[in-house]
Amino acid sequence: MIIYESNKNFLRDITHLTRSWTMQKILRSALGVGAITAGLTVAFEEIWPMEVNVPSSIFSLLGIVLSVLLVFRTNTAYDRWWEGRKQWGALVNNCRNLAVSVHSTFPKEDTQGRFEIAVLVSNFCIALKEHLRAGTRVEELIFISPDEAGKYKERAHVPNYLVTQIHQKIQGYYRAEAISGTDLRNMKPHLQALLDIAGACERIKKTPIPFSYSVYIKLLILGYSLMLPFGLIRDFGYFTIPLVTFIFFTFIGIEMMAAEIEEPFGLDCNDLPTGDIAHTIKTNVFEILEVTHVHLPEREEKLYQKVF
Repeated sequence: MIIYESNKNFLRDITHLTRSWTMQKILRSALGVGAITAGLTVAFEEIWPMEVNVPSSIFSLLGIVLSVLLVFRTNTAYDRWWEGRKQWGALVNNCRNLAVSVHSTFPKEDTQGRFEIAVLVSNFCIALKEHLRAGTRVEELIFISPDEAGKYKERAHVPNYLVTQIHQKIQGYYRAEAISGTDLRNMKPHLQALLDIAGACERIKKTPIPFSYSVYIKLLILGYSLMLPFGLIRDFGYFTIPLVTFIFFTFIGIEMMAAEIEEPFGLDCNDLPTGDIAHTIKTNVFEILEVTHVHLPEREEKLYQKVF
């Protein structure tokens, strides 16, 4: 994720544009359309001089339709991105609340039980971030034995398995009468929220914008930009080249940025920092439960670009 401070370094922020993978693709596409426009302009101005009588008002009407579609596209994509952020914010809150409940209700001398809950909750968050990408990477999980790693690798849905283990462990304390029924009921909403959040994130990931809709907008932008020179050459001559390039840059930029953020759990520059959030939860949970936390810096590697 690109991290920056708004309203502080306007010009410096602009210089960071090209660090975004999406922006690099946008610039390459705009330069390609600019080259095609340059070829058409030279052809009509120098090689085959002719009067191009295409009313520019047609492109104004098409531009309005295209703008309306792009507004809807951008809003839809941002809603998905913001919904993903809200779900991970809820995950932070529920994990903290669960840790507070466990710390308040477990026997004071039971440090091992607190440590095991902290490990399970932390591993759930670490597993979830990769589950929403290409699948959980068991080697990232903390404090697990080789036997446990083997069991995790057999599971198609590791977050489900981890939540089941948390439930079983807390239920075991209840059956041993180490915690009361009231304590169990107080923890239950936070436990249920873990899988509710995982399910909501899976819904975002597995329900992209309909393919036909996305392709139609791209074709409309490309067709509009390639026809635009015929309506501008008569009035602007060679100045048509930068005009068409900039107009295409504007439209395709909005479309491609929307495509980038509509699936917010990946490794693109503007995706959510789920890795940071997962490790923040890990640190908070171990601190709340007051158990030893061995710092493993190699497991906190950031797999996306940051710009400060």
